[in-house]
Amino acid sequence: MKLNKIILSFVSALVILFSTSVASFAKVVGDKIILGAAISLTGKYSSNGVHTQNGYNMAVDRINSMGGVKVGGKTYKFDIIYYDDESNPKRAAQLAERLISQDGVEFMLGPYSSGLTKAIAPVTEKYGVPMVEANGASRSLFTKGYKYLFAVLAPANLYLDVAIETAVELNGGKPVRIAQAFEQDAFSQDVRLGILDAAERTGSKIIIDDKLPKELNDMAATLVKVKQMKPDVLVVSGHTKGALTAIRQIAEMKVDVPMLAMTHCDAAKLSKQHGKNSQYALCASQWHKSLTYKDDFFKDGMTYAADFEKEFGYDPPYQSAESSAALLVFKDAFERANSFDQKKVRDALAATNMQTFYGNIKFAPGGQNVDKPMVLFQVMCDDAGKCENKVVAPLKWASAKLIHPVPKWSER
Repeated sequence: MKLNKIILSFVSALVILFSTSVASFAKVVGDKIILGAAISLTGKYSSNGVHTQNGYNMAVDRINSMGGVKVGGKTYKFDIIYYDDESNPKRAAQLAERLISQDGVEFMLGPYSSGLTKAIAPVTEKYGVPMVEANGASRSLFTKGYKYLFAVLAPANLYLDVAIETAVELNGGKPVRIAQAFEQDAFSQDVRLGILDAAERTGSKIIIDDKLPKELNDMAATLVKVKQMKPDVLVVSGHTKGALTAIRQIAEMKVDVPMLAMTHCDAAKLSKQHGKNSQYALCASQWHKSLTYKDDFFKDGMTYAADFEKEFGYDPPYQSAESSAALLVFKDAFERANSFDQKKVRDALAATNMQTFYGNIKFAPGGQNVDKPMVLFQVMCDDAGKCENKVVAPLKWASAKLIHPVPKWSER
C-alpha cells in the first residue's frame, strides 16, 4: 500500500509516547520525499480534516504523475505519513514530535484549523522543520516571529470584513447594525476581530456579540435576539457544524435578516444538507472554482473541481483546494533550492512568488500569504431546487449579482 494512503491512528497518549513498532523514516527514502502531517480524521474537525487530506493526496498524485520533483539532477516523488490528531491540540503537538523525532520527517504539511496549527508550529520551529500549512488562518500565527511556518491562505481577520464593507455599500455608504456569534476557537476569534475592525472603519455598530456553545449545536438564544433587535447583518463563524446549525435554526425559527454571512459554508455543503433553506447565505471563501487563476498542474479552478469530484465524489471545498496548493508550493521551493537542506528550503519558501489554480502565493515575513484576496459566494437556487455557489464579491471576481436584502421567509 502506498505510504501516503496509510493512516496511523493512536488511541491513547501512552501509545504515542511509548510505541516503538513504527519504522523510522528519513526525509528522503530512495526516490521519495517524505512529508509528515497530523490531520483531524476523527473529532469535531473530522469532516474538514478529510477535505484537507483529500487535497493533499490529490496534489501528491498529480505532481508525481507529471514528473515529480527535480532536485540535484534527480527526480523524486512525494509521499506523506499521516497521523490522526483527533481534533485535539495536545495530541497534534505530540504527533508533530513523533513525526520529527521518531519518523525522521524534515518537512511538514499543516493540520486542519488554526488551533491545531498553533499547537504544532512551536514544535516545527524548535526543530527547524519547514511547514507549509493550508488551514490555519489565525493572524496570531503570523505575529510570533516564526521563520519556518508558511501559510498559503489569507489570514482569518480578512474572512468576513468584505461582508461588512458590502453591506455598508448597499446601504448607501451609511453604517449598518451588526449581530455576530462566534465559536471560541482561535480562528473564529480572529474573524471576530476582523469584524470589529470593519465596524470601526465604517462607523457601524455591533448590537449583538455572542458566543456559540462549545458543541456548536444550538444558537437559538442569539436568534431570538436577532428577531427582536433586527440587525442589518448577521455574522456567524463556527466551522462546518456552526454553519449547519445556523441554517437549520434560522429556517426553523423563521429568522429574517437582510444579510447572513458565514464561514465554512462550502465545507458544510449547505444546500445538500438543507436545500433551499440555505439560499441567500453569503459565505466567505479562500477559493472558488470559478476564479481564473491558472497553473501547469491543475490548469484552473473548474478543471481542478472536475478532477477532484471524479476522484472523491464531491465538489471540492476551499479547504481541499488550498491543501493541494501547499504541495505545489513545496515542489516549487525544493526545485528552486535545488537541495533538501532545511534552511535552504526555508529560504526558498520565503522567496515564493507564484500563481497556482488556487490563487497567487507570496509570503510576508510573518509567513502569511499577502497576495490573494478572500471572496464571498452566495447560495443561489432555481425553481427546481437546484442550488449553486456563485461568487458575488469582490466585484472583480463576481460571477453573479448579489441578492440583497434576503427575502423574508413569508415571501419565499
